[in-house]
Amino acid sequence: MSRQFVTEAVMVAIYGQLLTSPAPVEYIVPYTSLLELYEFQDSTEPLMDNPMDDQHVKRKVSELISYFEEPLNQKKIRRALQMPWAKSLPILFDANTSLIVINAVDTAHYGEYFDPIETELVLTAQREALPILTDQLDWIHRIIEASVPVHVYDIDDFDFAVDGPMFNNP
Repeated sequence: MSRQFVTEAVMVAIYGQLLTSPAPVEYIVPYTSLLELYEFQDSTEPLMDNPMDDQHVKRKVSELISYFEEPLNQKKIRRALQMPWAKSLPILFDANTSLIVINAVDTAHYGEYFDPIETELVLTAQREALPILTDQLDWIHRIIEASVPVHVYDIDDFDFAVDGPMFNNP
């Protein structure tokens, strides 16, 4: 059984280890976070502090966009966009890694605490009863402060999250 996490598409692009998991992993990604990849690709502002890292990440973002634009993957994504909360068929990266696009709907439920994509991530995690995977410590703190009932893992704890107790219960 694969482990599932709710995350942003940019996390998959930035952190290569997410695509090379030793155990089966499936990422649930709100569609709006896919759109955000285009903004990152076209932005003149750096994503990373180190210029070489920034070039590498922008190249990975472009590769991910190209992969999502392949005809079969586009077809899967378009089908998910036909209804609120519909999910695409899995988009495969390798034998252990896949991604599902969800047509999440920001209901502004957490609008005062989170931006629209963060809200969609939280609502998706709640709806699917899955943990969130992120590198944004400030967002993790805001989730805790707002007492949002979701599990959140820092990217640095990815290996623990994959093998963690949440997934070892029968």
